[in-house]
Amino acid sequence: MSIKINYKNGFSKNPSRNLVLFTNEKFNLANLKKYVSSSEFSYINDLLKTSDLKKDLFVFEVNSKKKIVLISIKSNLKTSEIENLGAKFYGRINYGKNSEYFIHTDTIFSKQKNFVGFFLHGVKLKSYQFLKYKTKKETRIISLTVFGKNKPSALNQLKFRSLEEGTFYARDLVSEPGNILHPDEYAKRINSLKKIGLRINIYDEKKLKKLGMNTLLGVGQGSIRGSYLVTMEWKGLRNNSKPLAFVGKGVCFDTGGISLKPAKFMEDMTYDMAGSAVVVGLMKNLALRKAKINAVGVVGLVENMPGGNAQRPGDIVKSYSGKTVEVLNTDAEGRLVLADALTYTERKFKPKFIIDLATLTGAIIVSLGSEYAGLFSNDDKLSNQLINSGNKVEEKVWRMPLNKNYDKLIDSKNADMQNINYVGGAGSTTAAQFLQRFILDKTPWAHLDIAGMAFSKYGGALNSGGATGFGVRLLNQLIEEYYE
Repeated sequence: MSIKINYKNGFSKNPSRNLVLFTNEKFNLANLKKYVSSSEFSYINDLLKTSDLKKDLFVFEVNSKKKIVLISIKSNLKTSEIENLGAKFYGRINYGKNSEYFIHTDTIFSKQKNFVGFFLHGVKLKSYQFLKYKTKKETRIISLTVFGKNKPSALNQLKFRSLEEGTFYARDLVSEPGNILHPDEYAKRINSLKKIGLRINIYDEKKLKKLGMNTLLGVGQGSIRGSYLVTMEWKGLRNNSKPLAFVGKGVCFDTGGISLKPAKFMEDMTYDMAGSAVVVGLMKNLALRKAKINAVGVVGLVENMPGGNAQRPGDIVKSYSGKTVEVLNTDAEGRLVLADALTYTERKFKPKFIIDLATLTGAIIVSLGSEYAGLFSNDDKLSNQLINSGNKVEEKVWRMPLNKNYDKLIDSKNADMQNINYVGGAGSTTAAQFLQRFILDKTPWAHLDIAGMAFSKYGGALNSGGATGFGVRLLNQLIEEYYE
């Protein structure tokens, strides 16, 4: 199934076409008379008298071939509420055969800037499906023809389209099975983004060994697949201003390694690379919309397998930073990948800030469920910007504590630190405390633990279940509002 959107001027009063009309929350229909026949107007008016007007969307079956969708707009809607309204509209029309709806934007009285753009953005986000491996392809098309003056500008259309493509790309990557999207294939796919203007550098095992990225390499050494660090650079400014840096955990499949996970739900570990997918989707979005910033995305790509050459519990490895780590549990692998990636990003690019994303701990799901991502940061300003941006796009984050008193839980007797807290408790915080040790030059840094947000079995307001792409829209909002 696909959504096609066309924009046209004027309006159409073809009596056989499905119509989408807007009204205020009191369902004042006076301004709708010119869009419908007198009999249709009377029919809708009569039905509303016996309807629950607390609803914000009605679908009236005028006859067997025509529907009129009436959507009420409450005053002072947030942009996220407008997107949710679009998603709800999609849910009501997503059935049957090919269909075409004519949206009359001149019936919109809302003062919210770019109402139609946000509404259609919600429609598109909700319509996403991952059907690549279905042998029976769905060819149904829903066509939306948008009439009137309230259409988004060409620039805003580009911004929404780029954001959708970036989000869908992230969702596609997370949805791929582990036998297809292993690190070798993933690196190739990222490399293909050169064609949209990103500068891509791929560091394979030979280069990583030379650099001394042993914590990253240790995670992937049990797999027959390669391990990689991939950098993506977007130069949207002609000057050499410090870039914004985004770092993602890309564990393409996580068995737990020698510290093997239970079999139940292990199949979900294909999405343990969701943090990296967000970074790749974000960078694609920035390139497509030609964002006026300098940005870099860095992802560590590995597969955590229990092979004959796999890392053992008790191994000690030296990181790119020079610090040593005792690996007490090979299933605490994401922080090892990020450790080298964070230090390299800080040293190589000297960024304005670093934000890393990872499906890092099950403990964050215990804390926050599937409503908020966990936010850990050394910088109040960056934290507040992330919280505000998340609230605006309904990709919410909740700040969790970092404190030097937690350090004793990850201090090792045999190395500089250990990769897990065996005392118990504060699992997400000690993981973030571990990562913070690899930020060496006091760069503003934030860690987003998205373990509860990257994948949804039951679906959400703007997704129908599966990979969510959580983080792409959040970080795009952050960039647009504060740095562009």
